[in-house]
Amino acid sequence: MKAQTVDVKVATGRILCCTVFRSGGKKLLAKGHMISDEDIRVLESEGMEQVWVTELEEGEVSEDEAVCTVASEMGCGAYEVRLAAGGRANLHATEDCCVLVDDELLKQINCTASVVIASALNFSFASAGQRIATVKSAPFAVARDQLEAISSILRERGPMMQARPVRNPVIGVLYSDPASGDRARQLFENIMKQRLERFGVASSFVLACVEEDAAVGRALQHLLRSKPSLILVASTTAPAGPEDVIGRALTRAGGQLERFLAPVEPGNLLMLAYKDDIPIVSAPGCFRSAKPNVVDLVLPPLLARYRVSTWEVACLGHGGLLA
Repeated sequence: MKAQTVDVKVATGRILCCTVFRSGGKKLLAKGHMISDEDIRVLESEGMEQVWVTELEEGEVSEDEAVCTVASEMGCGAYEVRLAAGGRANLHATEDCCVLVDDELLKQINCTASVVIASALNFSFASAGQRIATVKSAPFAVARDQLEAISSILRERGPMMQARPVRNPVIGVLYSDPASGDRARQLFENIMKQRLERFGVASSFVLACVEEDAAVGRALQHLLRSKPSLILVASTTAPAGPEDVIGRALTRAGGQLERFLAPVEPGNLLMLAYKDDIPIVSAPGCFRSAKPNVVDLVLPPLLARYRVSTWEVACLGHGGLLA
């Protein structure tokens, strides 16, 4: 990149090295702006004879081209790219979605030092229109071989980010208590409604039962027949492990345990199981309060029909202290 002062008349196609202001102090053209023929006429009308510009050299691409290239290649799903001033491109969700981020790939790209990316947290929920990532270039120009290196990494490793849509999920809720399922429903239903509303969804099928093996098993089987996207079990008791009532009932209903115990506080006693592709989540105590807990961390990907693995639950420990 070569910077120099040139006559305004020959500045077309050059990039401004600094912001140009009118005599009254109002900004006329921003730093990094590529000068057009119309800009020349405006500059001359303001009495300006010279401008400080930079010119791309062989093997370089402009900052705007660099960030747009990376932004278009780094992800997939429900987002759009919007070019912003100063060598920046922003990614905005086009519909409600869960943001999935490959953290290791993000770190690798950010080590290139020519283009950097900031993203929303992995598993975070984003509403339509919300910014979920931004790509920033080194000022004015990026070496083409560095840009190609980033593109090569992305082609080899796959998307660094997904904006996975949350589209009309069908949610089943089961309330259980050793004495009366209705007691659990009375305790938890308002909090459950508040929690789901954060993600723009509501429960579709609701049952309550006594917390006993056969009753819980029957209730789960009944909810499974409705083919929900997700089942939430709100129990008033805290299990000692998957051998307790809820765990035994999950097995009775044909569920396969994916994970018991989460490195998240509140929410250590999370139990995540799957019946075929339907996730079943038990998180005792987490529906007593609307404050953030493990349910809020795993709900967005599950609502987006993403299968959360035991490894991904284990990774929640970094940032898992929510109390």
